[in-house]
Amino acid sequence: MLTLKKNVIIILIDGGRIDFAMKSPSFLNLQSNFVFFSQSITYAPYTLGAMHAVFSGCYGNRTGTNSYWSSYKFKSQNFVTLTEYLSAFEYYTCADIHSEIIIPKQGFDDFIIYNEDNEDVTKRHCNLIEKISNKNKRFFLYLHYSKIHTEIKNEVLKKYTNFSNEYFENKEFNTQRYAELFRNAEIYIDQIMNTIEDLELLENSVILILSDHGTSVGEKIGERAYGAFCYDYTLKTFAYLYTPDITPKTISSQVRHVDFMPTILDYLKIELDLDYENLDGESLLPLIHGNQMPEKIAFSETGNPRNESQPPKEPNVKAIRTSKWKLIHNDYDKTDELYDLENDPSEVNNLIGKNLEIEKELFSVLLTYTNNKN
Repeated sequence: MLTLKKNVIIILIDGGRIDFAMKSPSFLNLQSNFVFFSQSITYAPYTLGAMHAVFSGCYGNRTGTNSYWSSYKFKSQNFVTLTEYLSAFEYYTCADIHSEIIIPKQGFDDFIIYNEDNEDVTKRHCNLIEKISNKNKRFFLYLHYSKIHTEIKNEVLKKYTNFSNEYFENKEFNTQRYAELFRNAEIYIDQIMNTIEDLELLENSVILILSDHGTSVGEKIGERAYGAFCYDYTLKTFAYLYTPDITPKTISSQVRHVDFMPTILDYLKIELDLDYENLDGESLLPLIHGNQMPEKIAFSETGNPRNESQPPKEPNVKAIRTSKWKLIHNDYDKTDELYDLENDPSEVNNLIGKNLEIEKELFSVLLTYTNNKN
């Protein structure tokens, strides 16, 4: 039974880095009203895989959406999306996005595509919020801020390869370029939140603001942007959750992108349909309400293109992460990496083969995820 008839708004900052968010006045301001998840781990360090996991609450190795090429492989007969759940409760559902393949389309009343290269996304989305708020009907709105992605596509992906010396030898310039792009994202967030407040939507809405993945500024040769590796500068994202009756706080323990869909459904008291596959994610409401929850291991994977112009059709990099440790298996060259994230957050000192007990434990866990396919 649905008892909380609240709107749901998801705002994605495509390519947003958490280290920039944590220094940003605009994003720091969100923490006064939102629950801030400072250690939110994406399933995939690229948008398509990441967002299918957010919408389904499940990892792509089960849903079929585990690569750039597999949006059409999403097993809609086995997995129900957040949109479909809300649509079944008579929400008006709308997405405004720059590509039709990035999120599952099932359940949307309106699925609107804009041109990322020439659209004023900030103005567009403010106008869309106002338009939908006038419908006098509860709604689910997905807004995709693409401008970081757009400029990285044009200024990095189209100009350099994953091994271009010119790019990796200019980390300071890369960082300055990214900083400017992030400042534009700050302007976007400020104006979107002002619009939401002016329309008095805060009192009856659930709002999730998150990034799908981070973006390289040249940390590791072999990845000029994202999607090639499973290091924390792309896997570790930001997430802010608002409801009018949840106390703002910072949650520093690790959570996963797959946890947000069941959290929203739990808050709205929408029961999961047991005729479909079980979720990988779990509701974070107990954690939000101050109760202890055992930290869940995060599974991530991607496809490293290496010297090819396009990524592979199946993942060849897989990672298991806790708050303290990261294990990466690189299938493309049969190598492994183990990092002590507490003492080596930049993942510089590979501890694989050092006879650490955690190595064996994480390999065992990784095996359960890589075998966890339908």
